[in-house]
Amino acid sequence: MRLPRRPRLLIPVVIALVAIVVLFFIFTAIFTDFLWYDSVDFSSVFSAMLVTQILLFVVGAVLMAGIVGGNMALAHRTRPMFGPGMFGSPQGADRYRLAVDPHRRLFFFVGMGVLALFTGSSTAGQWKTWLLFANSTPFGKKDELFHLDIAFFMFTVPFLRTVLNFLFTAIVLSIVAAAIVHYLYGGFRIASPGGVHASRAARVHLSVLLGVFVLLKAAAYWLDRYDLVFSTRGIVDGASYTDVNAVLPAKGILAVIALICALIFFAGIIRPGGMWPGAAFGLLVLSAILIGSVYPVLVEQFQVRPNQQGKEGTSISRNIAATREAYGVADADVVTYDAQATPQKGAATDETVAGVRLLDPTLVAKTFQQKQRIRGFYDFPEQLDVDRYKDADGVVRDHVVAVREMTGPPSDRNNWINRHLVYTHGYGFVAAPGSEVDSEGLPNFDAKDMPVSGSLVPSAGLKEPRVYFGEQSKDYAIVGGKEKMELDYPVDGTTGQENTSYAGKGGVPVGSFFNRLLYAAKYGEINMLLSGDVNEQSRILYDRTPAQRVAKVAPFLNLDSDPYPAIVNGRVVWIVDAYTTANEYPFSQSKSFSDMIRDTSTNPGVIAPQPRDQINYIRNSVKATVDAYDGTVTLYEWDTEDPILKSWEKAFPGIIKPKDTIEPELQDHLRYPEDLFKVQRDVLSRYHVTNPESFYGGQDFWNVPDDPSANEKNVKQPPYFLSVNMPGSSGPAFSLTTTFVPKQGPNLAAFMAVDSTAGPGYGKLRILRMPANTTIASPGQVQNTFTNRFAGELNILGLGKAQIVHGNLLTLPFAGGLVYIEPVYVQTAAGAGQEPYPILRRVLVMFGNRVGSADTLKDALNQVFGTTVEQPAKPDENTPPEGKPAADPSLKGVIEKAQAAYDDAQKALSAKPPNWTAYGDAQKRLSDALNELQALQKDQPQATPSPTPSSTPSEPKPSPSASASKSP
Repeated sequence: MRLPRRPRLLIPVVIALVAIVVLFFIFTAIFTDFLWYDSVDFSSVFSAMLVTQILLFVVGAVLMAGIVGGNMALAHRTRPMFGPGMFGSPQGADRYRLAVDPHRRLFFFVGMGVLALFTGSSTAGQWKTWLLFANSTPFGKKDELFHLDIAFFMFTVPFLRTVLNFLFTAIVLSIVAAAIVHYLYGGFRIASPGGVHASRAARVHLSVLLGVFVLLKAAAYWLDRYDLVFSTRGIVDGASYTDVNAVLPAKGILAVIALICALIFFAGIIRPGGMWPGAAFGLLVLSAILIGSVYPVLVEQFQVRPNQQGKEGTSISRNIAATREAYGVADADVVTYDAQATPQKGAATDETVAGVRLLDPTLVAKTFQQKQRIRGFYDFPEQLDVDRYKDADGVVRDHVVAVREMTGPPSDRNNWINRHLVYTHGYGFVAAPGSEVDSEGLPNFDAKDMPVSGSLVPSAGLKEPRVYFGEQSKDYAIVGGKEKMELDYPVDGTTGQENTSYAGKGGVPVGSFFNRLLYAAKYGEINMLLSGDVNEQSRILYDRTPAQRVAKVAPFLNLDSDPYPAIVNGRVVWIVDAYTTANEYPFSQSKSFSDMIRDTSTNPGVIAPQPRDQINYIRNSVKATVDAYDGTVTLYEWDTEDPILKSWEKAFPGIIKPKDTIEPELQDHLRYPEDLFKVQRDVLSRYHVTNPESFYGGQDFWNVPDDPSANEKNVKQPPYFLSVNMPGSSGPAFSLTTTFVPKQGPNLAAFMAVDSTAGPGYGKLRILRMPANTTIASPGQVQNTFTNRFAGELNILGLGKAQIVHGNLLTLPFAGGLVYIEPVYVQTAAGAGQEPYPILRRVLVMFGNRVGSADTLKDALNQVFGTTVEQPAKPDENTPPEGKPAADPSLKGVIEKAQAAYDDAQKALSAKPPNWTAYGDAQKRLSDALNELQALQKDQPQATPSPTPSSTPSEPKPSPSASASKSP
């Protein structure tokens, strides 16, 4: 039945309209991407990626369609003139041929089109492999097995493997397609009594294709030899004894056998019959089983396993050297540190540890939110950052810093205009010295409020506090349109607000109707076309988080999970550490990047998607910055010797600036990246052992301790930024620190720090190994000591609805030993209309078997290292202090006094508004009560577990002091 004329015309029209719509959205995606790259001056990256992907798409699609389509056409061209069933009723394959033949051109071109589309897309996805191969840079180092440059394994082998996989796919599809065509057109047929009957053309065609397949197999066997440097057969990654002595020669033999079998298949062109191809196929399978599988298993079972330590010594040695080099820890300095239980003389007057950071960046985030959020539509991240700034006296000090970011309009005003045109940006930089708090136990902000004020602001020179690009900027914003439509900040003491209009160069102009149409289609938002608030001055900001922007302009880099803000040249900029990574470094141990960086400080929700997770090579090759106001992305070369970065610089010339162009003000805020340090500490937990025999035994392996302040178990303690004075150093330096415990045992095994200040010592890894014959307390043991020793006074702090929260437990080398410092916070329970936030109330200190607890770090240090703090009067003294009533010397009386002071403090807090004067007075009385309780406890026999050697020398060995300090 023929369709009416109109429906027949309607179908092509509908298809054409659908095609136009699809093409329009494809064009929209591509062109808006170009506009974004052009807005950040990285259009060369877009064009290079696009051109490379298009070329690879075309080459892959044409080659695949040409190889498969050509073989199908050849099979059809060489079909028998008179096939089975030509003169009789159609049977078997003839029925399918008769159904297909009238439409064979349509089926052919549609099939080749689909095959070309999928193949081209797959080939285009290999653009990174191609660019690294085409722009490869020698490493200048050779592997230990083949003595070839590392670049061959990093760049050439992955490309050759990709080419082989492509050819294998093409030949397999060609064999299947050609066989189907030959079968349909009578080139061969299956006869039940006699087997398969094939025409000479079909036999020759398929023999050649099978010969090419086996020839490719020979090439694959030869290439497999080089993959042995990544083998996982042994106890470590890399070519094991079995790989070198059994698999390697086996692969060479199999390659020769496959080559011979390919020649036998090619012989089928001139010699009829299937005996020789069958024999070749059987030889190939048998040799693959016996030589490729059985022989290596026998060598492993009967030669290696009975003598594994001796046999695998060479492979372990190669793995240790390669892993240490690939992860950048080959120059780590490991020294034995004879930690003492008694501090060296002069420790009581040594103030280098007095400036240690007390504010926990994770805990005080809530305090920042409560004290500096100002309005509910602003917020701070859950994990604050640590940086260095000069105080009013010009001394560089560790600071806890954050920017106040916009989260969006109130829920009852969450319409399109407010969400995208009014609530467009955050405002302000907030900072507090890490080593001090105010009289109420709160951060002593030296950059705060809106507009930004504080002693830090003049010295840092902040001129532009607005944050249009930040970690909370998840949605797009349209700015710069209607004059002063954007909320800047609420006016203090009134219900009014200051408005602004964006004047930066960031974003894409959407003044033209064409651009507005594109973005309306991109986001499915018709208001972009209809709103009168969007005019010729408007710009659209999107992809606004620092990680998104850096990942987009440099898609070949892995990014650190913790971008941090800094004030540079009067503006807030985000600093993002970027890595070049690979998983093709010979003999290096492959590990999961995400597993190595996971600890209590890791927030999976903010980690940018990474190009790869499994790695065995990493370098912090690039330092990137993102301007918080105009979104400008700048990439700086950091590791000038990294061959992978050099290869990418060849592929994308001019996008990465030289290292010597980094401004001094920016360099002052660069620091050692946390994720790299986490990766390196994970590697060094095993690869600090460089002796193959010791490594095989594993008795000296370490673990990163669990975080003692976390509620979860089996979660690693994060590293901490501190100013540390390492033994032998000329002074304190801003460092990233961590500790190790034995793989089996609770004691401290080692302390590790890396200099995080840009300069000559930057990146130097130093490990203080604890003596093997002594017992040094680990963070978990110290936390247990603190909990048991000060349970009474901490319980008093936590009376009522208050909750005790332990801050980060810091470890520092000091006075010839190790000092542990932990801030303790009090946090009220959540109540009606109130959100709890922690207030610093206590500082705990431990050195050897000496412990101290006080309201301030100075007093706690004096309890441990000196006698400068006046001891409270003993309970049995009957004369009360002048001006105070006689106190009940019993423990019950002291507790009652503390309870009364705590109740008064809670009443002062719950008042509307809070009575801070009464609160401070109550806290003073609570502190006096705790001092009395401490004096009572000192008169009681103590049974504190000794975390240090039981026998202490009368005169401790001299050792340089190591501590945290006010200046890096």
